Amino acid sequence: MSWLSAFKRTGEWGPKGFDVTSRWLESTLEVARWENMRRAGRRWGWWGSALGAALGLLVFAPASWLAASLSSSTSGRLVLAEAEGTVWTGSAVAVLTGGPGSRDARALPGRLGWTLRPQGLGLKLQLTQDCCLPAPVGLIVKPGWAAVSVQLLTASGSAQGVVGQWPAAWLGGLGTPFNTLQLGGVMTLRTQGLNLQWVKGRFAMDGDADLSLSRLASRVTTLNELGSYRLSLSGSGGGAVSLQMQTEEGALRLSGSGAIGPTGVRFLGEATAAEADRGALNNLLNIIGRRTGDRSVISIG
Repeated sequence: MSWLSAFKRTGEWGPKGFDVTSRWLESTLEVARWENMRRAGRRWGWWGSALGAALGLLVFAPASWLAASLSSSTSGRLVLAEAEGTVWTGSAVAVLTGGPGSRDARALPGRLGWTLRPQGLGLKLQLTQDCCLPAPVGLIVKPGWAAVSVQLLTASGSAQGVVGQWPAAWLGGLGTPFNTLQLGGVMTLRTQGLNLQWVKGRFAMDGDADLSLSRLASRVTTLNELGSYRLSLSGSGGGAVSLQMQTEEGALRLSGSGAIGPTGVRFLGEATAAEADRGALNNLLNIIGRRTGDRSVISIG
């Protein structure tokens, strides 16, 4: 009868044993859920930290990043030296150089300041500089599919008018022949509806731009002034951008035409001197182009 009593005892503790097993299983599942929640919390914590770091890096990106990008895109010819602040708000010294390895460099006085802010589907870059920009100048940058467009807003805030003025001596930083000519005078940029585009690496321009060279002078001649000149650029958004140079007044007479296209810049012009000033301008004519009699032929591209 011992087996029967054992069976009875089994029947007595069976349900209780099942209850104990259920509680153990629930406890195990609770621990598993807690572990899953803890792992999920840890993952979200890592993602949150990474996102916060990325946003912090974006918001506080140093101005040196913008300087490096500009230097790279201009082959080292336009440099933002001593950059301070961030990509979004900063300042630097604008320097023209002859490119990598060049010993020529010329800085503008004072500092160039900028602010970069989102605007619509693009960005608005605003530039200020006491020496050369009479009022803040805006650039509206709109990225697209394999393309970027840049609209220039003048100092008056419109799409036409005076952008700014710069000393002609600044060009000396580009090296030959400007470092030899040691120019004096003022460069003034005026634009009308200027829009620049880069589509799949190709440059296009829509609108007009005039660069005036006023009271131009050079140390390689004894004349106080060479004259005043205008370089005009015009584009229709497709094809080449036309170039035209003409003399407004002066002893040195410059003229020529050309284009900016997929293969680069092409320009053919000539320089001559008024008969009374040929002696004083003879050395200058030898420097700026290929001498042919009384003319100096200027050829680029």
